[in-house]
Order: sequence, then C-alpha cells, then structure tokens
Amino acid sequence: MRLRTPQILALGGGGFSMEKDSSLLDDYALSLTGKRHPRVCFLPTASGDADHYVVRFYRRFARCCEASHISLFRRDQGTGGVEDDLGSHLLRQDLVYVGGGNVVSMLGAWRAHGLDEVLRQAWQQGVVMCGPSAGSLCWFAESVSAFHGASSRRVRGLGLLPCSNCVHYDAEPVRRTDYHRYVGEGMQPGYAAEDGVALHFQGTSLDRVLSSRPDGRAYRVEQEAGEVVERPLQVSFLGGGAIESCSGAPDAIAA
Repeated sequence: MRLRTPQILALGGGGFSMEKDSSLLDDYALSLTGKRHPRVCFLPTASGDADHYVVRFYRRFARCCEASHISLFRRDQGTGGVEDDLGSHLLRQDLVYVGGGNVVSMLGAWRAHGLDEVLRQAWQQGVVMCGPSAGSLCWFAESVSAFHGASSRRVRGLGLLPCSNCVHYDAEPVRRTDYHRYVGEGMQPGYAAEDGVALHFQGTSLDRVLSSRPDGRAYRVEQEAGEVVERPLQVSFLGGGAIESCSGAPDAIAA
C-alpha cells in the first residue's frame, strides 16, 4: 500500500501528443513517480482508442518505462480481459496517463466499466494521474468541454478536485468567454491553463504551475461581488534543464 500524497498533473494541452520538439511536461510527470523505470499505463479512451495515439504513446514512453495501455473499445488490445483485471492493473501503476479527445464519451465509458471508482482508488493510493485536454478536465468537479469545435457545455467530472477547469485557454479563445459565463452562472471557481502549461495538485490543493514554454500562462477564475475575476498564477518554466529526461526528481526550476 502506498503512503504517498495523491497527485494530479492537469495539462491545458501539450505533452507527447502535441509537442513535437519537447516533452518537458511528460518528463515532469514521470519525475513525480520517484522511480527510475516507472510503470505507466495509457488510457486513450477519449480518442476511441485511436491506433495512432497508442503508437505515439509507446514511442515516447516504452524506452524508459514499463509501458502499457488499456482499450475499452477494442477488447482484443491492451492489458486485461475483464474489468477486475483492468482495475488490478491500474492499481499497480506508478503513473496513469489519460489522453485527449471527447471527455463526455470517455467519462461515460469509464463509468460503464467501473473505472471511475478504480481511478479514484488508485489516486488515493498515490498513483500519479496525468493528462492533457480531456485528460485534464476529467479530474475536476466541473469543466468546459468543446470537442471538435462543437458548442461548449458544462461537464461533470470525477470530482477528485473540488473545483472547475478549462483547457486550451490560448488556442481556443471562445473557451475563455464560455468559462467566464459558466462561472458567472454558478459553476464552481477553478483554474484555466494554456497549451504547454500544467497544474500540479498535491491532494486537492494546487501546489505549483509548470510550463514547457517560457511564456505559458494559467489563471484562477472565480466570481467576486457578482463579477467574474481572472487572476494570473505564478508559472515555473521547465526549460532550465532541471528535469532529467524520462525520469528523475525535479531540482531547481526556472521561474
């Protein structure tokens, strides 16, 4: 049984699926495991278990990790054959990496297979949770989803983090407008992150904000006296060379 503080690294966007020339956020995620050769499981559910996404995951992680993935839509692929096996596999991981895509479909599939409760248990036991886009939105109580340019909607997440979340804050400006509107209408206050920026939570509290680019930004968004207020957060740039490639503990990080 792990005795580590639960951790979530919520990426506004980025990581191996988006950043061709940099995997600084992925390296930081691996460093949180404290392992030289961590067990990492990929959940590509939000993409419908897209083959190309799974292949990119293994290209990025297989060289330095014990890498695996779980497919819910293609049961002849991935790890495990029944739900109990899938749950046991997830609980043995050091890091669970959730891919981007349609967060609504992903959460529905997880709940149908009981993975929502397994992931909660794994997080409570110290398995690091990580992911961009849908892989960020899912951990929060509420979030803003706008998959493939569709009209945005409020989404109820797993609720591991008792606040709200908005991703792709710079790449898709309409999300900022919609997020402000939803918070003004009663959505829980929360955090917004640009592509290449990650929110690192220890337990249910935001511990620090990291960026793979020097100009990355993130914000606290909440309602005060009837007005929605957006406050920039302090962001630490990971480009100072402090994070060891693939694994290793983080050292001094350039601010």
